[in-house]
Amino acid sequence: MLSEVSRRLLEWYAHAARRLPWRGSGDPYAVWVSEVMLQQTRVETVIPYYERWMKRFPTLRELAEAPEGEVLRLWEGLGYYSRARSLHRAARQVLAEYGGSLPAGRAELEKLPGIGAYTAGAIASIAFGADEPALDGNIRRVLARVFNMDLPARSPEGERRLWALAREHLPPGRAGDANQAWMDLGATICLPRKPACPVCPLDDVCQARALGVQDARPVLPERPAVPHHTVTAGVIRREERVLIARRPSHGLLGGLWEFPGGKVEDGESLPECLRRELREELGAQAAVGAEIGVFRHAYTHFRVTLHAFECALEGGEPQALHHSELRWARPGELERFAMGKIDRQIAERLKEPA
Repeated sequence: MLSEVSRRLLEWYAHAARRLPWRGSGDPYAVWVSEVMLQQTRVETVIPYYERWMKRFPTLRELAEAPEGEVLRLWEGLGYYSRARSLHRAARQVLAEYGGSLPAGRAELEKLPGIGAYTAGAIASIAFGADEPALDGNIRRVLARVFNMDLPARSPEGERRLWALAREHLPPGRAGDANQAWMDLGATICLPRKPACPVCPLDDVCQARALGVQDARPVLPERPAVPHHTVTAGVIRREERVLIARRPSHGLLGGLWEFPGGKVEDGESLPECLRRELREELGAQAAVGAEIGVFRHAYTHFRVTLHAFECALEGGEPQALHHSELRWARPGELERFAMGKIDRQIAERLKEPA
C-alpha cells in the first residue's frame, strides 16, 4: 500500500525530477557508472566526467578490456580513485563470470568490488525495477527529518532505523522512481543547511519541521580537527625528461603517477626531508635546488601543503623501491599519465616557459 509520504514524493518527482544524462537510458551499465561517480561527488561535477566516460567506454566490455592507466586518466579530477579501480575490476569480473551483463540481484551486486548496500539498492531498483531501498547521504538526511529520527544517523541503531524507514515507504513497483525522488529532494530542497521547507512537498508531514528541529537532523557526530601535513616533491631531470613514479595500486591515489617525495618529519628542513625521501624511495642521492612552487590541497580527512623543488642526481640510479614503476618523460608527455591534483599542477608548471 502506498504511504502518504510516498504518494506525495512520487507526485512531486513526476514534475520536478532532475534531467540527468544517465536517467531513462535503461542501460544497467550506465546506471552503475553514474552511481559510482556520484559517491561523495556533486551531480554538477559528475556530468562532464560521465559523458566523457561513456563516450570512451560505452559498454562494460570496453571498460573491462581497457588498461588501468587509461581508466585512471579518464577519472582524473573526480578523486577517490579507489572507486575507479573497483569499477574496473568489477567490470572484468562481470565479463568473466556473467558474460558481460550486470547481475540484477542485490546479493550478486554486493559481491562485486566497490558495490555496497546503497549502490546495490540503487542499481537493482533503477536499472532492474526491483523493490529495493537505497540509502545515500541525501536520503538519510530527508528520512531523518521527515520522521524526526533523534538517533545518530551513522550509528548501527540509526542505520537499522533508516533502512527500515526506507523499506517501509518503498512503493511496490516504483522503487527506482522513489529512490531517485528521495535523492532529488535532498539535493535540491532538503539541503544540509537552510533547507527550503516552504516549497517542500513533505512540508506539512515532516515531523522535524513541525517541531522546528530540522536543522538538528540528522544527528551527526562533531567533526574532529583536520590534520595538516607538509610534504615535499622532487623534479629530477635527465636531459629533456623528468622522473615520475607510479604509486602502488592499493591505498591513497593508488595507481597514479607522482613526483617522488614525502612527508616532513619533526625537526627536518624541507631540503633535508626531500633528500631523505629520495634515498628511501629511489635509493638515490640528490641535491635539492630551487623551489618550483607551493601547492595546497584538501583531501577528505587531511590537508596538504606541498613544496616542489628542482633536484639533481648525485649518486645511484633511481629504483622503484616503494613504487610499482618509474618512468622518464618529457614535460609535454605528462598529460598522458594519470595524476592526483597536486602532481598535475606541478606537471602543468613544468610546461611553462622558463
